[in-house]
Amino acid sequence: MDPQKIMFPNLPERIRGLEELAENLWWCWNPEGRMLFKMIDRQAWKESGHNPDKMLREISAEVLAGAAKDAEYLRHYDLVLSRFQQYLAEKECFILDDLPASGSPAIAYFSAEYGLHRSLPFYAGGLGFLAGDFIKECSDMNVPLLALGFMYPGGYLHQHINQDGWQEDIEQPLNRDAAAISRVWDQNGEHLVVKVPLIDPPIYVAVWKVSAGRVPLYLLDTDTDRNEPVNRGISARLYMGDMEQRLRQEIVLGIGGSEVLDALGIQHSVLHLNEGHPAFALLERIRDLVQGGMSYEEASDQVRKTSVFTTHTPVPAGHDVFPFHLMEKYFHSYWPSLGLDRDQFFQLGAHPDKPEEGFNMTVFALRMTGYRNGVSRRHGEVARRMWHSLWPDVPEDQTPIDHITNGVHVPTWIEPKMQLLFNKYLGPKWLEEHDNPLVWEFVDDIPDEELWKIHHWLKIKLIDDIHGRARRVWTDKRVNASAVLAGGTLLNHSVLTLGFARRFATYKRADLIFYDTERLKKLLNDRWRPVQIIFAGKAHPADDPGKRMLQRIFNAARDPEMGGRIAFVEGYGEQLAQYLVHGVDVWLNNPIPPMEASGTSGMKAALNGVPHLSLLDGWWPEGYDGKNGWAVEHTEADNDPNRKDAECIYRLLEDEIVPRFYRLSNDGIPRDWVRVMKESIKSNAPKFSSRRMVKEYIRKFYAEAIKNTG
Repeated sequence: MDPQKIMFPNLPERIRGLEELAENLWWCWNPEGRMLFKMIDRQAWKESGHNPDKMLREISAEVLAGAAKDAEYLRHYDLVLSRFQQYLAEKECFILDDLPASGSPAIAYFSAEYGLHRSLPFYAGGLGFLAGDFIKECSDMNVPLLALGFMYPGGYLHQHINQDGWQEDIEQPLNRDAAAISRVWDQNGEHLVVKVPLIDPPIYVAVWKVSAGRVPLYLLDTDTDRNEPVNRGISARLYMGDMEQRLRQEIVLGIGGSEVLDALGIQHSVLHLNEGHPAFALLERIRDLVQGGMSYEEASDQVRKTSVFTTHTPVPAGHDVFPFHLMEKYFHSYWPSLGLDRDQFFQLGAHPDKPEEGFNMTVFALRMTGYRNGVSRRHGEVARRMWHSLWPDVPEDQTPIDHITNGVHVPTWIEPKMQLLFNKYLGPKWLEEHDNPLVWEFVDDIPDEELWKIHHWLKIKLIDDIHGRARRVWTDKRVNASAVLAGGTLLNHSVLTLGFARRFATYKRADLIFYDTERLKKLLNDRWRPVQIIFAGKAHPADDPGKRMLQRIFNAARDPEMGGRIAFVEGYGEQLAQYLVHGVDVWLNNPIPPMEASGTSGMKAALNGVPHLSLLDGWWPEGYDGKNGWAVEHTEADNDPNRKDAECIYRLLEDEIVPRFYRLSNDGIPRDWVRVMKESIKSNAPKFSSRRMVKEYIRKFYAEAIKNTG
């Protein structure tokens, strides 16, 4: 525990274990852990934003004293605490026979963002939630892994939509003392601060820690008085637009992060880079070996054989490329420590086809790692084509970039009521074996009426939440009434509901369904079989085209001719994402292929019985089987990338989706629809779980890399 963090002085000794539980994110993917806090005071739990650290800090001593004397509560408390402590104490790791005996975690996982819980806003979107799901799964499987990232006291952005429908980015600094985060202490009992080596002027990072079950996540924070004012803001927020500040951020993440692990005495065997942002960690590993007596060639070969790189970006513009003059400014005193001169160093990141562009972080990571992968089968093909020029002597299809398709952490994204239903029909151990397809065959045993009843309840919960958000916008912000209507006040839980929620980048085409507005209006305003659509998501602060797309949708939502059937819900985050993937009827996804590397939101929806309607891009070519959702094959017409795709979506809605949803049996159950829901769960849940994903990383990469540690 953090000795300088004022914990919970009102907490009685009898339930003091809540302190340890609140400070470990295990509770956020274990419903019984959350329930311990919810049982104390449901309203306080809700007002805290489902953040037990904040709740225990604000709740009265009288309420806590009452819980400590409640026999029924204490029975639950004792059982859950014993399970939590047993979970942490479990030491068996079933995966690797050749682990080093040092006691340090064998694998260091570096990522620029982590989506773990809304109380820790260290994420922008899918990449962060993938990283969060990854380390949660490694905790559940007891993989010997640690994670490293940034603190981001300013988070990513807090979204407000103004009267004109334009996204505004609101500052809302993180309260470090009201979240499950603690300082890391040095040998003198002071907050650990580490200097980033060989960078001038010097940059210092303070170190914090989040416990994600068994996995420690160390976070770097440059907001320390040891830094000059210009350096204090390096870690302020994600993905800064300023090129030089972004370079400094990636230097701190890669090189500073490696130095932090050295300061903690952690001697990891394998380095795993989640995207190119932390790739400078490779340099620091090489430098350590060179300083220990190896030549650069020997050191780089050893690092290559023990390093993994996962690329998520099929869009050339999405890869960081830093001008050589900036690289020289920050690395002129660094490359001599590697035994390299200026040209040799720059060559590490030079694209063979565009060497003059600058230092390409993905090119550098691909060159310097021995294990490389895209994040879906389709993306693997795209990545091999994109980066084939790095290996010109091999055929394109043999370019040494593998693929491991992303997956989602089932305990996090399964809705608790759906989990109880699965407990009843899939057997008590289904969650332990959830990557086994045979387990999911028992979904067919679930009575249609039970599955439909729970889904309908989740849909009501979603729409009630949206109504509540709109009411708060009306009362707190006193905005124009049409803006409140655009937020979803007229949504109806009996209407077929499509959901579209993700980052508002133009290639994701959030507005594709508006291609033919007259045709869309007929779908929305059909008297007997209407459709409604819920949109949510954020555009990057520097992405004006994405903001304009968002504005168009928001203004369409306030158009009376849309009948109140379009909603844009501001403030997209992890909680709203949960409600959406649990409660809509169809998950809509229509990127321009092949620009969707994987996508995971549709996997989360499918797990909860929400069928996918998507372009055949990302993960969906592996997921679609003709019975578990609907697929759009991308075709361009007259140089228009949108017309035929929109036409196909309208046709699927008109001819298949809408009729199937509204076709009811005599007892009021849409049994044909429920059949698609069941197929969606059965076919996708085991195949696109993070457990399957982590096992693939172990089998393909980690086990082999550990053998190379020598």
